Amino acid sequence: MAFVKVAHVSEIPVGRVKVVEVGDEDVALCNVQGEILAIANVCTHDNGPLATGYLVGDEIECPRHGARFCVRDGSVRSLPAVVPLPTFKVKVEGQDVLVDVD
Repeated sequence: MAFVKVAHVSEIPVGRVKVVEVGDEDVALCNVQGEILAIANVCTHDNGPLATGYLVGDEIECPRHGARFCVRDGSVRSLPAVVPLPTFKVKVEGQDVLVDVD
């Protein structure tokens, strides 16, 4: 799969998260100080959705048990999760947000 248009920049305000489907992937688009980043929308601790959690800086906190992840590289920042998140390549062309899940 190549890059696919999934959103408009205006749909993802700074500090917010928007969920989109790309192929079979549920992807959370996170706006960190104007930079759009893409992660899998699933906590690796219990498979719950992350997008309803809190995005603070470049960390997202799972609303279920408080696991925190870096949205830049998917690394775990706080237990109970121990497995990092998948991340996806993003590019912005004009006002279009494109994601590649391969």
